[in-house]
Amino acid sequence: MSAEPRINDRIRVPEVRLVGPSGEQVGIVPLAKALELAQEYDLDLVEVAANARPPVCKLMDYGKFKYESAMKAREARKNQAHTVIKEMKLRPKIDPHDYDTKKGHVVRFLKQGDKVKITIMFRGREQSRPELGYRLLQRLAEDVQDLGFIESNPKQDGRNMIMVLGPHKKKTEAMAEARQAQEARKADAKAHPGRSQNVAESEESEESTDAEAPAEAPAEAQAEAPADV
Repeated sequence: MSAEPRINDRIRVPEVRLVGPSGEQVGIVPLAKALELAQEYDLDLVEVAANARPPVCKLMDYGKFKYESAMKAREARKNQAHTVIKEMKLRPKIDPHDYDTKKGHVVRFLKQGDKVKITIMFRGREQSRPELGYRLLQRLAEDVQDLGFIESNPKQDGRNMIMVLGPHKKKTEAMAEARQAQEARKADAKAHPGRSQNVAESEESEESTDAEAPAEAPAEAQAEAPADV
């Protein structure tokens, strides 16, 4: 059966409970009278509650109503946020430069509102020193505590130790802030044409950085698995 409501001549009942264009209650009127009013207002008679007795119909511009409904649904899909788990892998004896690089990725993920699964990989004799991995995870959690919190405490999983960090900021908030920042950059570029090149280069650099992380995926997806250190 069609999900579309019945409109105008497709309505087959002797009388309807009519609602006016502004939402006012007109009352129960014969169908012929309701159709006559629709023609007077140059609107459609739309059945909005077919199971009511008598059915409820409203006078409206059905084409405009369908368009606005489609735009709202599109905006809702656009703003929909999926829970994403990024993954970052480290070694217990990571050097300072590589640690700062990895931490930078974790900071970026948390700012985007994503969770981050941190995996410490032990090899050989390192397996007898789990405290090294634990201390490294605690250090990382402290370094990013302004952006995220420990959602899952460090635990041993075979030759790996795993911890999950959750963002303080919700995904929807992060997405909204990112859009606002992008709109602000575009507005600034229009107001100051001389800076447009710098803005374009900045956005291109950000896109290149974001390319390191895969597109959003359903929960539990491992969106990034950097090479071992």
